[in-house]
Amino acid sequence: MARDGSGGERQVPWYADGLRFECQPDCGACCTNHGDCEYVYLEDADVARLSGHFALTAAEFRERFTRVEEGWTVLRMEGPACPFLAGARCSVYAARPAQCRSFPFWKENLRSPAAWNRVASFCPGIGRGAPRPLVQIRADLGSRDA
Repeated sequence: MARDGSGGERQVPWYADGLRFECQPDCGACCTNHGDCEYVYLEDADVARLSGHFALTAAEFRERFTRVEEGWTVLRMEGPACPFLAGARCSVYAARPAQCRSFPFWKENLRSPAAWNRVASFCPGIGRGAPRPLVQIRADLGSRDA
């Protein structure tokens, strides 16, 4: 257990020593449907960035590329991969959604070593590169609860 700064204690996560991840060029595996990873949730900032990339209004982008799923704006996926995947490369890389920018450091992927290993089964970048420290993983998640 570690002190959380308010006198309480919080559990140290299993990945407290960091995790190795380095995105592999020309991979695109994270952009394909893996059952649990079938939705790309979009925030307003993502829609703004992507609509600018395509020189569309936000309304035009939403109509052309998104749908609403249980109250969330999600990228319309009509095939086994992201519509912006061109071969094995992201065609909107500079404008990609925040969810894509933070992959694989998602709460559901960090719940346990087994969850992390499920991602490693399709992501060749897991286990490569310098360890990403806990503070950076938490920043990627946008939460101190990671």
